[in-house]
Amino acid sequence: KNEITELAPDTPMDPDARREVADLLSNVLADEYRLFLNTQGLHWNVEGPMFYSLHKLTEAQYREFFESIDTLAERIRALGLPAPQSFREFAERSILKDLPDDAELKVRIEQMITDYERAVRRATLVVKLAETNGDIKTADLLTERVGIYEENAWMLRATIAS
Repeated sequence: KNEITELAPDTPMDPDARREVADLLSNVLADEYRLFLNTQGLHWNVEGPMFYSLHKLTEAQYREFFESIDTLAERIRALGLPAPQSFREFAERSILKDLPDDAELKVRIEQMITDYERAVRRATLVVKLAETNGDIKTADLLTERVGIYEENAWMLRATIAS
């Protein structure tokens, strides 16, 4: 029997705060999963003069996401709660949407940039909550994610600059 349950780690964090951090971290995980899917979709479907550079850039980005998604999910489990595991739950929790498949490349890249910026704001709020509750591991993990989101947005912004 493999029943997914709430675990009760013995940490200095108040159990209600621990659950709140884990729940909000699940939202960040959903955003990260959407960023992963959109980045991989952009990678697969890029065409035109920027093909090679964008193809290589997005490949590096989605490969990094693949590793970090697992780290975020495992942190949720370490906090004692089940991690989201379905497309339905990711879609419900994420504030991001799919890239439009019928839009020009520049429009899709601009949406990716906006999505990174939205993900930064959301993750930053969870960093503050985690810090307030003494959860330095989650705060550290998400601080790193914020830096990566900002760098990815910058690289995409620089790629389409005129």
